[in-house]
Amino acid sequence: MEKRLIECVPNISEGRDIHKINEIAAVVESVEGIKLLDVDPGKATNRTVITFVGEPEQVIESAFRLIKKAAELIDMSKHSGEHPRFGATDVCPLVPISGISLEETAKFAHQLGERVGKELGIPGYFYEKAAKKEDRVNLANCRSGEYEGLKDKFKDKNWKPDFGPDEFNDSVAASGATAISARDFLIAYNVNLNTTSTRRANAIAFDIREAGRIKREGNPATGKKVLDAKGEPVRIPGKLKAVKGIGWYIEEYGIAQISYNLTNISITSMHEAFDETCKAADKRGLRVTGSELVGLIPLQAMLDAADFYLKKQERSLGIAESEKIKIAVKSLGLDDLKPFNPDEKIIEYLLDRTNEKKLIDLSAGDLAEETASESMAPGGGSISAYVGALGVSLGTMVANLSAHKAGWDEKWSFFSKWAEKGQQYKDRLLYLVDEDTNSFNQIIAAFRMPKGTEEEKKLRLQAVEDATKYATEIPFQVMQTAFDSMEVMQAMISDGLPNSLSDAGVGILCARTAVLGAYFNVRINAKDIKDTDFVKDILSRAEEIYHKTLKVEKDVISIIDTRI
Repeated sequence: MEKRLIECVPNISEGRDIHKINEIAAVVESVEGIKLLDVDPGKATNRTVITFVGEPEQVIESAFRLIKKAAELIDMSKHSGEHPRFGATDVCPLVPISGISLEETAKFAHQLGERVGKELGIPGYFYEKAAKKEDRVNLANCRSGEYEGLKDKFKDKNWKPDFGPDEFNDSVAASGATAISARDFLIAYNVNLNTTSTRRANAIAFDIREAGRIKREGNPATGKKVLDAKGEPVRIPGKLKAVKGIGWYIEEYGIAQISYNLTNISITSMHEAFDETCKAADKRGLRVTGSELVGLIPLQAMLDAADFYLKKQERSLGIAESEKIKIAVKSLGLDDLKPFNPDEKIIEYLLDRTNEKKLIDLSAGDLAEETASESMAPGGGSISAYVGALGVSLGTMVANLSAHKAGWDEKWSFFSKWAEKGQQYKDRLLYLVDEDTNSFNQIIAAFRMPKGTEEEKKLRLQAVEDATKYATEIPFQVMQTAFDSMEVMQAMISDGLPNSLSDAGVGILCARTAVLGAYFNVRINAKDIKDTDFVKDILSRAEEIYHKTLKVEKDVISIIDTRI
């Protein structure tokens, strides 16, 4: 069953006192099972975005402790900063990451809010998916008037807090209010301009953001507002959906920025917002110099940005993930104001940081040494998968070289698609390198189970049978993947660079070795399985792949012999 994970992204109203920031952030990991991913302070905004992740119950406890600590250390009556705010912990959104729906996450938001109100005496509002009233869905509505307007806001019966006290007492004067939500993944994203003018930055923000600008008679900046039949201002919508934005001047950098919230990146991506901002800035005589990511970003958003710019350049999309990240960073100018470290900004990279030793993280020399050691793993199955990964990597290389060949510009898309396929096969085979070793270790663990009673013996036998089946299925997957990957090399032998014919041929031989090596592992592991129907089925399918592979090898060698 998929583990339930929630990300929490509280924004605290302190971005200058590093000791306070660190003390507040430190309470996050005081809850077992919580992983602190990022602490991103901003001096000009006097605001810090903290990001952590864990299972729902632990996240709620950790968020509660953070809100409590922030209220102890931050006095809102003395706070100032560029960013809209109304509380020590200004906002505390919960974001479903895996194994949990947005609706379920909203229930945890409600639990957190009720506890904050009752135990800490801090008032607040539920917004986005956690909102209990329609006019509170939008954070801007909840935070209107900011901290300075809270006293009057609480007097309005329409704006009675969803949780906590509804009077502006001494405690609330210090803590302010907190907005708690459940929402989709939001990207806080600033675009840098070659100007110091907040007014011009705002003009571009109005061009782009979904809410657009208020329609006026005559002068678009100073003219009389145009009202609708209900007396409400008529708005001219902006270019992009699911985008909020304002312009501001950042003294720390000496430039104006457009600060965006991309509330649904499946509707408007980061690179689309950047690209459209560049166009709008150009029309107004300004230039975008780069951009800044506040907090974390999903890996796919970075890869999508890279693909967007690679397509513009008519370059192959089938390049390594690390190269795509570099292209995204440079294309968006994410390192314009300060260095951009993907390991610290991409959420999947942070979540993958473990102490677990992986074979594919070893150097080629160290992998050879590990294989040659006295340990029984890695063995033939892992090495077969690795050889297969090397083989399809060669085919992918030929596809990328062919996509970039002078005079073949009209073919770049054709070769790019093959390179992308090659990358997918390579990634799958690299995963199987470690998984084959893991499956062997599961057999060892099963044999080490206790066998003192009849019940224990029964459980042990079943565990051994299940682990052996899995250890047979993994090399079968290596066989299937390596065989399927041969299509990349076959396509490159047929249509790729003539001078790389030998490279594609070596790729075929590596894939053939991977299939045959994995076939040996399927057979030797299957002999210990008691389930005869399972054994008969998997050996039959494995033998079919084995013979198909030998035929492909024979056909390819015949082609190469006639062309070299």
